[in-house]
Amino acid sequence: MGRTTAVSPSALLHTTSTRSHLPRTCSYVKRPCSRRAVRLLALALFLVTTRVLPGFSEARAEDQILRASLNTELQILDPIFSTVNATRVFAYMVFDTLVSIDNEGEYHPQMLEGWQISDDKMTYTFRLREGLTWSDGSQVTADDCVASIRRWAKRESFGAQLIEATQEFRVVDSKTFELRLSRPFAFVIEALGKPGNVIPVMMPARLAGLDISKPVPEVVGSGPFLFRRDEWRPNDRAIFDRNPNYRPREEPPDGLAGGKVVRLDRVDLVSMPDQATRVAALRTGELDLLEVVPFDSIAILRRDPNVTITSQHGIEQMMTVIALNHLQPPFNNVLVRRALQAAIAQEDVMAGMGLPDDMYLPRCLSIYMCGSPGTTDAGTDMYRSAGIEQAKKLLQEAGYHDEPVVFLHASTSALLDPVGLITADQMRRAGFNVDVRTSDFTTVAERRRSRAPVEKGGWSVVPIVWNGIDMVNPLSDPAVSYNCSESNPGWYCDAKLTELLRRYSGTFDAAERKDLAAQIQAEFHSNVNYVLAGQFSAPRAYRANLRGVVPFAFPVFWNVERK
Repeated sequence: MGRTTAVSPSALLHTTSTRSHLPRTCSYVKRPCSRRAVRLLALALFLVTTRVLPGFSEARAEDQILRASLNTELQILDPIFSTVNATRVFAYMVFDTLVSIDNEGEYHPQMLEGWQISDDKMTYTFRLREGLTWSDGSQVTADDCVASIRRWAKRESFGAQLIEATQEFRVVDSKTFELRLSRPFAFVIEALGKPGNVIPVMMPARLAGLDISKPVPEVVGSGPFLFRRDEWRPNDRAIFDRNPNYRPREEPPDGLAGGKVVRLDRVDLVSMPDQATRVAALRTGELDLLEVVPFDSIAILRRDPNVTITSQHGIEQMMTVIALNHLQPPFNNVLVRRALQAAIAQEDVMAGMGLPDDMYLPRCLSIYMCGSPGTTDAGTDMYRSAGIEQAKKLLQEAGYHDEPVVFLHASTSALLDPVGLITADQMRRAGFNVDVRTSDFTTVAERRRSRAPVEKGGWSVVPIVWNGIDMVNPLSDPAVSYNCSESNPGWYCDAKLTELLRRYSGTFDAAERKDLAAQIQAEFHSNVNYVLAGQFSAPRAYRANLRGVVPFAFPVFWNVERK
């Protein structure tokens, strides 16, 4: 619905007085009006306005609500049960983490007051900040945090590696706990501050200790917002109130770090599957923020003085990727995977997305993002001979015989819709028998979890996108970090990669890390865990009357206020 603003009596009287140089006439009798008549007319107009529009106090309350539309729909409320970005946005609103990452990729204490590391780097001591409470009113304790870390690690590869290297957790007191390692592990802090899916959020031990095979039945966090679960309507609206008991840090906000001061009373996540409707709602003020601008609307919104479009570079950008089902034919055959790798021309995918030239790279083959400190061309020699003819040759060598390839296409996503159309066409030209199944993103995400053969409801390929902020460290990079993980749809598994990741996790030497990161990327390309389809900006847009919007790879709603 559109937003309206009530007019105060003083504003109406001011409007009248600015026209005092004109003859005062009462239009219905065409005669001069007295000053008393003018004041009565202003009062009458005000009374009518307050009946037709929201009341004055109600209008001020309306100004304290921010309405946003995400690129995908919020369906799952447990952050360790989904890699969908909507769940990540939700997680950082209602939960909090021990450690947080800033916009430059540096890690800082968040729920923690700080930490101490022993000289041999084998013992980490963590202490919680004072005054942290759960949304059910209970105090946050060290026991809660240890239970939450253990729960997260059962479904997250980075966490699993941390636990594998851990000898024990020891709770010292209600605010302090220790982590003692059994072998060197150089990325303890990075693991606890991992911003990507799956997120190490903290929750009460009574929930963290429940059966890990099921999402937790309650949403109890210690984050800056409270979720109105009783009023949640999936595919319609999710409402979040400012948490009055949240204690933000004193530092300025920076990415996910610093002070998460909520300056608005409420945030509504509004579902609008149609891309054109989203853009129209932003331009009229019915929406305040779009997570991703449909690419064909960027030029229009850049010219709109009431809209601000963000700029992104390096790890702020995204990578579009083709996920492959390694369990089922035909992509259980590495030669077929390499054929797809050869068939996808990033230049054509990027050019066909409709982005302005300054918002994409014609080509990027680094799993650490191009334009970032970790960029490398290791393992990319095979792309020199890539192309449709090479893809056809590899399919022939693989013994591919026109087996159906079920291609999941999410038409409701501003990002995935154009990528799906372009890459499906490239696959057909290379000789794949492509069966495109078009649906909404929620349906695609659910079907992608199926391990069944395609004839029994399974899948073969699906375009997805990764945030660059998730790709800076091999241990958290989805391109390689979920190697041999049962919880990752696609189920790639490479023994050589397992050993490389283990070696990387244990080294503190910068030169050795760089060398191992290059070997890890080369193995990624050789095994074809995924196919990289291009690096691009997925710009956010918001109303120009907002200030304090924190720049980051995905939307955060603290620090935002109206001008």
